[in-house]
Amino acid sequence: MSDTPFGFNRPGDGDDDKDKPQDPFKAMGGDMRQFADMLHRFADMIGSQGAPGAGGGPLNWDLAKNIARHSVAEQGDPSVVDAERRQVQEALRLADLWLDEGTTLPAGIRNPEAWSRSEWIERTLPVWSKVCDPIASRMVESMGGALGSGEIPPEMQAMAGPLIGMVKQMAGAMVGGQAGQALGALAREVVGSSDVGLPLAPDGVGALLPAGVEAFGEGLELSEDEVRLYLALREAAHQRLFAHVPWLRSHLLGAVEDYARGITVDLSGIERAIQGLDLSNPEAIQQALGNELQLTPEETPQQKAALIRLETTLALVEGWVDTVVNEVARDRLPGSVKLAEAVRRRRATGGPAERTFATLVGLELRPRRLREAGALWRSLTELRGVQGRDAVWGHPDLLPNAEDLNDPEGFLHGKDEIEGLSDLDISALTEERGDESGGKGDDEPGGDGPEPRA
Repeated sequence: MSDTPFGFNRPGDGDDDKDKPQDPFKAMGGDMRQFADMLHRFADMIGSQGAPGAGGGPLNWDLAKNIARHSVAEQGDPSVVDAERRQVQEALRLADLWLDEGTTLPAGIRNPEAWSRSEWIERTLPVWSKVCDPIASRMVESMGGALGSGEIPPEMQAMAGPLIGMVKQMAGAMVGGQAGQALGALAREVVGSSDVGLPLAPDGVGALLPAGVEAFGEGLELSEDEVRLYLALREAAHQRLFAHVPWLRSHLLGAVEDYARGITVDLSGIERAIQGLDLSNPEAIQQALGNELQLTPEETPQQKAALIRLETTLALVEGWVDTVVNEVARDRLPGSVKLAEAVRRRRATGGPAERTFATLVGLELRPRRLREAGALWRSLTELRGVQGRDAVWGHPDLLPNAEDLNDPEGFLHGKDEIEGLSDLDISALTEERGDESGGKGDDEPGGDGPEPRA
């Protein structure tokens, strides 16, 4: 294999000057030998950081996983012992038995599992990659463009192509490092697979982290068994929604991806660091690319609609779980009120969901939406009963929208379609829509104009 990188001679090859290509890089303050040597050093640096993401994605997920695992191992991540595993499995099974009385949705957990923090990273990484790749792609392209524009004369762009490609590859590693740090921090705080409100666990799996359960119960003066069972109720309730509302998984993940695609990457800090940078010094470029990135939402109608849809759906999921779990636990767990308050306090102070979304996709969840969604679900239960409440999940057009969260009474009493929820035939609704050639009208069940309700 030739030792000549991208067609350039390495310094010290011993060839006669007359046989070497003409040097096109003097205008950049360097020469071809320096540029070729720099490419080698870039290749060595990137090789030490790992290859690009699996499947050709922009983010180096192997690097992200390693950084996240190292982060949790530094602070202690003991393996789950058999006794802890049995306790979690029993709690999740008992939780599902109790939930049978609180919801018409059947159990969604086929495999109850107990995870260490490192196992949480491993098992949830496939979903995180789907969530984060759109914004990672924007970051990598922006960072490569920032280095390539203005620093290299236009006539040199083609010959500098390998450099720009390497910079983008390094940017993928840098973004992977940021993602790994965020996931490592989240893994130290989560109690199960559903803290973030997204379907992170594999299909049919429900999981708790014994270390997270123990940390959650600190200072509550409640038995660990009671804390574990309450959190198992929340995990099992989430899994019922994810397993038996067939459109919910793709609806949630699609909303996150749509929102992430509208994020603007603020590269002002990196651009300032790159100005006047010596391109023959890859370590300096690495340091410049390592600056913290700021994610800024675009104020476009599409971006605002994606944000509203995402926040509303996440709030409805969490509000439904709160309603069902607290009703089931009220007469069974003496500390249920204290535990519910601990969950609310965790959200209000910026729990792991808010911080990780802000880091990875530029989104902060608003606790106000969660409280309003919970109030709506409780009112709907009182008005229509458990069956009528759960029937709302039968079709996305039946879900409350953002306006309904602001005016729950209007949704409960002012919508004609709510009157028929208790005996709603979802198959008839779907069949009726299939026979239409255009969008739905305002007078259809669940109609709210041509746009989806959530």
